[in-house]
Amino acid sequence: MLDIKAKKKFGQNFLKDESVLIKIIESMPNNQNHIVEIGPGLGDLTKKLVKYKDVTAYEVDKDLYAILRIEFINEIDKKRLDLILTDVLKIWESGSSLYKSRYDLVANLPYYIATNIILKALDDSNCEHIIVMVQKEVANKFVATNGDKEFSSLGVISKLLCLEAKILVEVPPTSFNPPPKVDSSVILLKKDMTKTISDDFKAFLKVAFTQPRKTLIRNLSAKWDKNILIKLFEQYNIKELARPHEIEASLYSQIYMQLIK
Repeated sequence: MLDIKAKKKFGQNFLKDESVLIKIIESMPNNQNHIVEIGPGLGDLTKKLVKYKDVTAYEVDKDLYAILRIEFINEIDKKRLDLILTDVLKIWESGSSLYKSRYDLVANLPYYIATNIILKALDDSNCEHIIVMVQKEVANKFVATNGDKEFSSLGVISKLLCLEAKILVEVPPTSFNPPPKVDSSVILLKKDMTKTISDDFKAFLKVAFTQPRKTLIRNLSAKWDKNILIKLFEQYNIKELARPHEIEASLYSQIYMQLIK
């Protein structure tokens, strides 16, 4: 393959560690779902994915897209790979899914949009599994549980929407070219396909976690009557001094439903 430099504007760090690539492949669920890859980069993961299933890969970089078209000419001709030049966020923003039927997202995501992509994939009714490389700090937030210092709105969303959320492998900077300044992790999120959450609930969580070190009741009282909140906290046996990261995900759902009555 031609030598190409990573572009900072696309947050490119090419994964070169074969053992991590193998771990990602081994973690793929044994099902009939299609595979969607976002940001195939130089195609190292794509090469392994197309050996197992048909793949739809989305690339936003025109230069990389041109190289991939040549590198995977046989797979494209045989319909094993559908390579699309576009920004996936624009597809989601239009209200469409990344694939016409059920799929699993497998990708090494650019750090700067990883959180947004995961949230959009969680909202995509056709996406069932999310197996992605992200910044370690972001991974910890998605798999955290109440009581963990990393527990945030991302953890609440993950707990409410997923049957499983875990870190598969931690990846040092040396596994990439160029090496990033942070550690990475591959996470697995298995969605409960019967559940959804609204944008209004996400907005509620944003208020709840506005100042993580403050009490939850103080954060929420910026928008809702404190006396109502005190009664709700008593109803659900929540201490008034409880901080946002200490509350179970299910309680956030119950508090929200009471507040919007």
